[in-house]
Amino acid sequence: MPKIIIDEREIACRDGAPVLQAAIEAGWDVPHYCYHPGLSVVASCRLCLMEMKLPHPKTHEMDWAPKLFPSCQTPVRDGMEVRFDSDKVRVNQRNCMEFFLIDHPLDCPVCDQAGECYLQDYSRDFGNATSRMVEQKHVNPKKNIGSKTLLYQDRCVMCTRCVRFTREVTGTRELCVVNRGHHDEIDVFPGEPLENKLQGNVVDLCPVGALLDKDFLFAQRVWYLSRTPSVCPGCSTGCTIDIDHNEGRIHRVKPRYNPEVNDWWICDDGRFGWKYVHDMDRLTTPRVRRGDRVEPIAWKDLPGLLSFRFAQVAGDDQGRQVAVVLSPMMSCEEAWLLIRFMREVASRSTLVLGPVPVAGNDECFPAGATNGDTRFTIRSEKCPNRRGIEHLIEQAGGRTERFDDFVERCAAGEVAGVWITGGYPTDWTTKELTAALAKPELLVVQDLVETALTEHAEVVIPSCMFAERDGTFMNHAGLLQAFERAVPPPAGVQRDGQILFAAAGFEGLYSGRRVREMMAEEMPAFAEVYAPPALPEHQH
Repeated sequence: MPKIIIDEREIACRDGAPVLQAAIEAGWDVPHYCYHPGLSVVASCRLCLMEMKLPHPKTHEMDWAPKLFPSCQTPVRDGMEVRFDSDKVRVNQRNCMEFFLIDHPLDCPVCDQAGECYLQDYSRDFGNATSRMVEQKHVNPKKNIGSKTLLYQDRCVMCTRCVRFTREVTGTRELCVVNRGHHDEIDVFPGEPLENKLQGNVVDLCPVGALLDKDFLFAQRVWYLSRTPSVCPGCSTGCTIDIDHNEGRIHRVKPRYNPEVNDWWICDDGRFGWKYVHDMDRLTTPRVRRGDRVEPIAWKDLPGLLSFRFAQVAGDDQGRQVAVVLSPMMSCEEAWLLIRFMREVASRSTLVLGPVPVAGNDECFPAGATNGDTRFTIRSEKCPNRRGIEHLIEQAGGRTERFDDFVERCAAGEVAGVWITGGYPTDWTTKELTAALAKPELLVVQDLVETALTEHAEVVIPSCMFAERDGTFMNHAGLLQAFERAVPPPAGVQRDGQILFAAAGFEGLYSGRRVREMMAEEMPAFAEVYAPPALPEHQH
């Protein structure tokens, strides 16, 4: 591990890392626009220039070189000495910031980037207090470059991060730099709008307010938002995300750095596909069918009712005709509690993995990439926790069954009691499933909205969305990742974990961490949850 000296302080750094990256990881706030660790290095913004010691051409003694060097383009080597805390570096930073702001409009009060803008931050920390610009500014029109993205060229600092992303990560190459000199600007190729399935990442990459998300435009000031770490439930990749929310509503979803899963990126399905969380047709009241009448039931009475009814149906054969269908949308903790409950009241009950939604084939990026060149994959398996449910079913042992075989047995009248869980963002029921589940004597449905199954269920239990719960998902590669609750469920709805915690015979409040500790005593795989490393404070 090489050691270098920055501003008279020795630090150890990763071999081959740029000096800029080493400085940021060591805590230096080095201004930069064009550099991003997930993209190629172009050294175009010139903000990160540094002084460096080199051998004097005459005396061969180490001395400060007369010119500045781009720290983003200079790899570390053992023993090198550089500095950012010097008059020459500060003058360069002020000059660069003045250049970036020559044509920049004074529209911070109405800009969506305000509050997380590196033009604002760097202007305050490294720029000039006043502007010398008295000439009329060069004005560019706003550009509608895609169905989800706007380009305010006036604010652009030409860092070209967005252009490099569409070339190096998506491979779709819609964005380019047109014109030259003072008139250069970002644009799309004629007839090629920005419509690839990762296009939302260019808004995250933009360090200023040039690229804007139409979905979030003028929706909320960022300083009002709270941020909660989570895991995207859109497919089995399991991208780590941040949920930005305020007053109980989600306003946007952004990627969270994870070198083991998604690096810095997420797909547009994960970025924009959370709207169903605030569906107005959500189930909010548990209910029970008593003869021809359907009545609401208090949450506190549900565990007792469920235990009594399943024990009744289990009868003398200890539940041979009882089954529980575990949705791949459930967390590992919720599934473990449900299995525990069912095996206590019906020890010979059958465990079934619920339907696994699949759409098309895996999509790899850059477009046309082979496995070795893939930067990002959107998986065809559209659920977050199939591997986790399979692992729990395997560890539980006893009777298990394929979902199709379970449906056939129900249709044949061989199943007397069923607890089936849903939680899918789209309607997942079929005519065959609905007809088959009309046969069992006892049907308990736990789901988000009304479906054909809830119409004739004996007990209906409202479920929560992923953003309203906490627990873990196990992705396609077997990586266990935790997610936290971000927003409260609709009024009157109890979280899935809480009702299952009570049904399993535990007292107190449900906590994903607490349940995982109990699970780890039986299954070592749940003893450790992967947590991605935190980015350095000044990385962007």
